[in-house]
Amino acid sequence: MVEYNVRLDNSTILVTGAAGFIGSYLVKRLFQQYDGIRIIGIDSVTDYYDVQLKEHRLKEIGEMNCDWTFVRGSIAQKSLIDQLFAEHHPSVVVNLAAQAGVRYSITNPASYIESNLIGFYNILEACRHNPVEHLIYASSSSVYGSNTKIPYSTDDHVDNPVSLYAATKKSNELMAHAYSKLYNIPSTGLRFFTVYGPAGRPDMAYFGFTNKLRHGDTIEIYNYGNCQRDFTYVDDIVEGVVRVMCHAPERHTGSDGLPLPPYKVYNIGNSRPENLLDFVTILQEELIRAKVLPSDYDFESHKRLIAMQPGDVPVTFADTTPLEQDFGFKPSTPLRTGLRAFAQWYARYYGTAE
Repeated sequence: MVEYNVRLDNSTILVTGAAGFIGSYLVKRLFQQYDGIRIIGIDSVTDYYDVQLKEHRLKEIGEMNCDWTFVRGSIAQKSLIDQLFAEHHPSVVVNLAAQAGVRYSITNPASYIESNLIGFYNILEACRHNPVEHLIYASSSSVYGSNTKIPYSTDDHVDNPVSLYAATKKSNELMAHAYSKLYNIPSTGLRFFTVYGPAGRPDMAYFGFTNKLRHGDTIEIYNYGNCQRDFTYVDDIVEGVVRVMCHAPERHTGSDGLPLPPYKVYNIGNSRPENLLDFVTILQEELIRAKVLPSDYDFESHKRLIAMQPGDVPVTFADTTPLEQDFGFKPSTPLRTGLRAFAQWYARYYGTAE
């Protein structure tokens, strides 16, 4: 176990992507857990998916009556990022802002370059000129690309991305390593595995399937159902992020007189891949239980098995041993528990159970 060397009580934290799924959960968790904490959130609130859902998340944070400042803007705007750092002097930065989605990166590559590369560069430069105790940033299980060895380990080579999204996330890790080496910036990358839960992203399978089923549309199951995903509940993701925030990689000097990069990367996944067809079965059962769908819903007529799509991989499976060894934590929320929470939230948010 590592020793915590970053104190979050009475600290100022910058969270990018604060209106996003993981970002909003993280902000609420930090306010609930730590005293005197001050959080600066930034998000461009794009229309990649339903803006009202993002506004709903922000409204929940605003109702907490905490020391919360929200800035509506893009991390790709360097002058804005420089201004935020100069004005607020964050001690910890959590970069969750990114253009997400594997398939979207095939049709809209420019948005990934702007947010995931230029935006992250701006964050690194700001940390360089305004020293921080710890930079934590979101990577992705997508960096494992076409690797066939499972479970995926952070010791594996990840040089075979199968989407531009994955390539940008791998680039983030390389950029962070270089800045850690050159400027002694403690940084930790977190490879998230298929995050799901209430108020999540509508472009994710469980949310998209629910919307389609509710409207009587047909859901498409890729690779003829022969896919496995390491579904990770959002509370487990946030628990891992918060623990990692509290320990910045140690600074040391190498034999060349330059800093040894204070740099780490961890997987955060459930370490238990679920077959996509089993996932759909559990989802439909929980949607019926939450009264999102009627008990006599004909699922078979609303399912279609199709081939693998470009950018997809057949299996994701996290080796979380380093996370367990260093932080004593392993995500463990069962899929049914997580999907039940999502279905209940969906029923409340959209009023389907009334």
